[in-house]
Amino acid sequence: MRVFKLVALVLPLAMLAVACEGDIANIPTTPDPVAVTETFSGTLTRNGAATHTFYTSATGTVTATLTSLGEEPPEMVGISLGTFSSTQVCSTILSRDNAVVTTVVEGTVTTLGGSLCVRIYDVGSLAGPVPYEIRVDHK
Repeated sequence: MRVFKLVALVLPLAMLAVACEGDIANIPTTPDPVAVTETFSGTLTRNGAATHTFYTSATGTVTATLTSLGEEPPEMVGISLGTFSSTQVCSTILSRDNAVVTTVVEGTVTTLGGSLCVRIYDVGSLAGPVPYEIRVDHK
């Protein structure tokens, strides 16, 4: 009688384990986030600034690289990364006030998805308008 009870208990558990094994193998996986590169450009004026917004869809590294400051680049400019709020404000998190071409500002996004911003600004070294280009890499 005891053998029958043991078989009656073990058999359903074994069948459940086999059924679960097949279900686990069929669980879909989430694809890795796609890397995105965005390029922003414009003209920076004396005592001026420009802000560009972008959206991240995953956590990870965000890198802003100053790729161009015209044919005769100024001594330096400022570049920053921050969060962009629903009230249309760029809140600076990381900044470099001595940026030149090839300067990189890098941060880490720790929440899923969000509006971010990159900002370029004169730090007092511009004599006139200067074209610029910033490359932002993120997920």
